[in-house]
Amino acid sequence: MVKGLYTSYTGMVNQQYRLDVVSNNLANATTTGFKKEGCTTQAFDSVYGIKIKDATVGRLNQNIGRLSLGAKIGETYRSWNQGSLISTGSKYDFALSGNGFFNISFTNKAGETTTMYTRDGSFQMNAEGYLVTKDGDYVLGESGPIQLPANISELGVEPSGEIYADGQYIDTFELTDFEDYDYLEMYGENLFTTVEGATEKEPSIAVTQGYLEASNINVVSEMVDMITIAREYESGQKVMNAIDEMLGRMVNISEL
Repeated sequence: MVKGLYTSYTGMVNQQYRLDVVSNNLANATTTGFKKEGCTTQAFDSVYGIKIKDATVGRLNQNIGRLSLGAKIGETYRSWNQGSLISTGSKYDFALSGNGFFNISFTNKAGETTTMYTRDGSFQMNAEGYLVTKDGDYVLGESGPIQLPANISELGVEPSGEIYADGQYIDTFELTDFEDYDYLEMYGENLFTTVEGATEKEPSIAVTQGYLEASNINVVSEMVDMITIAREYESGQKVMNAIDEMLGRMVNISEL
């Protein structure tokens, strides 16, 4: 009976985690370059149930079959499907088509600078002429942080990433792809950092100026998942309440 309480509890905890993931997806449905997260459910390793001290079988221990210990959270994964390209008309907005990332020189609060990766190409030019993210981090080109000339009137970018200011070549976007995206970790809303084992490869990608890549979230499917999770959580609650009621009746009967 207590095992039933534990099994329903593990199911409810699992649904709560799934709800957190879906809620985060919905919260970032309009975040440029965001990639959808998902999670899997696994069963705990089953164990043998053993009948012991049973006089009907001569008090011999006897296997009665396998018992499931409920559900547990499996792995969290990310969908890297291409998001839709949305026209903005801004000369500082760039979308990537294909596999790869912009390189960003990111400085944390401790003053440590590392290279991060993003699909969010909503850039701007700061007072010193550098191309930066909305948070002020430098966008990297093949020669380092990309600096545009003062009083620029026309900015053009080729699909290969080559940058031209008023017809003059400036730099080329530093674009990076990886052999296995499992070695990327999310940082903030749409930045990624590498973990040990990440292997770079030549990107197969095109840059489109005046566009941004939307998130690959399907709001309707996420809402359907949220309703399903709520119903499954409610089912777990009903099982737990039913077992609790049965335990209460057993206690009351034993006291008579």
